[in-house]
Amino acid sequence: MDHLKPGDILRNRYQIVEVIGQGGMGCLYKAADLRLEGRYTAVKEIQPDPGSTAEGREQDRRQFQREASILARLDHPNLPKVSDFFSENDRDFLVMDFVPGVDLRQAIDQALRRGEFIAETQVLEWAEQLTAALRYLHAQNPPVLHRDIKPANIKLTPDGLIKLVDFGLVKLLSTDDNRTITVVQGRGTALYTPLEQYGGDMGHTDVRTDLYALGATLYHLLTSMPPAEAKQRFLSPRALRDPRDINPAISDRTARAILWAMSMHPDDRPPNVVAFTDALFGKGMLPPRRLAGTGRGAEFHTLHESRDSTLAQGNVALAILAAILMVVALVVTVAAPAVR
Repeated sequence: MDHLKPGDILRNRYQIVEVIGQGGMGCLYKAADLRLEGRYTAVKEIQPDPGSTAEGREQDRRQFQREASILARLDHPNLPKVSDFFSENDRDFLVMDFVPGVDLRQAIDQALRRGEFIAETQVLEWAEQLTAALRYLHAQNPPVLHRDIKPANIKLTPDGLIKLVDFGLVKLLSTDDNRTITVVQGRGTALYTPLEQYGGDMGHTDVRTDLYALGATLYHLLTSMPPAEAKQRFLSPRALRDPRDINPAISDRTARAILWAMSMHPDDRPPNVVAFTDALFGKGMLPPRRLAGTGRGAEFHTLHESRDSTLAQGNVALAILAAILMVVALVVTVAAPAVR
């Protein structure tokens, strides 16, 4: 299906200026609001699944409209405001505030060109704003999951405000049966996606899915290197490097909190964004040092290391016992003539 072109007008109001992003399900456009002079919007276009039936497309549209109405009620300083949604020419559109500035993927590239890392204090300042946005999203009824947190989806405005953008991959967490339903269909980005999200609509995702992606994003920001993908980590549990091996300036607490959030199994991660925030900023407990970030796969190695340690301790005890017995035998041998 053809993309919209500069000059095209949607709903007699939004005039396309340029394409600012695109993917398999549609495009993101910058558009001028013809009713409010000088205002620009970001218009997310969602194209229908070409393999879907007419009935399926109508169901998808009704679902999109229901869920987009929930997104339009969100209001937080670190989120772009959704101002409109509509369907036109067999496509669905979501209209949001256009956020000026650079995204954090560009910030990483700028740091690489300078030959330096982004300062931890700066990354933590951004993290404070991001966790505030997630606390707000996850506190909705039903909770709202982003499911595609990554540096390219985080904008830094000229006045230093962080905005978590691209609502094209948000999910709503249903409270009645604990399943998730997709808004605008999305699978996330592999480098920042936990294993449970690869199940698509059949996979179970919850707030801990966003925590994994946030941890992976902070890892990338602090090291200028993307983390190993979850699928690679499943096959090779030690594929994820400790971020301090890449950037020794990272503090122990920050590294451990990030690795905790990136644990492979959801049950090994912080239970919610509040627990992660407390761990990251020194207000809460961290997991055991050896388990932070290892997940189930590497726990296997940890258990074996523990077993080996136990065996070693047992060997030491046996050696001590043997030494004691030798001393007793020696004493008995020396004392025997005196007894006779």
